[in-house]
Amino acid sequence: MTDPVVSLSKVEFAWTPGATILDVPSFSVEKAERIFLRGPSGSGKSTLLGLIAGVLTPQSGTVTVMGQDMATLPGHQRDRLRANHLGVIFQMFNLVPYLSVRENVALPCRFSKRRKDKVRQAGGIDREAERLLGRLGLSDDDILDRSVRQLSVGQQQRVAAARALIGEPALIMADEPTSALDADHRDQFIDLLSEEARRSEAALLFVSHDASLAGLFDRAVDLQDLNAVKSGVAA
Repeated sequence: MTDPVVSLSKVEFAWTPGATILDVPSFSVEKAERIFLRGPSGSGKSTLLGLIAGVLTPQSGTVTVMGQDMATLPGHQRDRLRANHLGVIFQMFNLVPYLSVRENVALPCRFSKRRKDKVRQAGGIDREAERLLGRLGLSDDDILDRSVRQLSVGQQQRVAAARALIGEPALIMADEPTSALDADHRDQFIDLLSEEARRSEAALLFVSHDASLAGLFDRAVDLQDLNAVKSGVAA
């Protein structure tokens, strides 16, 4: 039996001393598992993702990703683990405005030899970027070299998804990724994420306030059940 991709044990986090907003006794994500994590605005969903990504450090407990305790890793090793194994679809997209669509999608391959090697095996960075964008409905020949500033919000969201997926990361984390999509495009988008995760045996952690999406995943978790702190406002 393989180790979980993500494992949290007795994790507590507070932005200020004495004001704990997350108290998670245990939580894990297995290889190839697709988890829906639900929580209302301010419940701590983004904070939890920050802890898993290693950009936040808990006051107590352990956050283990790919078998590594994130709190004990030096900064450069956390950066390498994120670059190699995490694909993140940020709530605000975090696209680089002065780069083209093609360059934004390819960005993870500039920071990770592992992901660059993966796309080389699939036929090269441009070919894999085109494949992912085509699956996401961005198949026009001219869109690859267009500035992301020229795209609609929905198009930017799909570019952010292609960037997260390229190079077969072991864990895909999506923070409210369907907020700019209508119901039909939303369901198609989730189906694509699930298919690409299955294709590379990646774990998918999908975060949203929309409880109606729970049935599209292997397992649904309510953050309010997971978190022992029952009051307060979080990020």
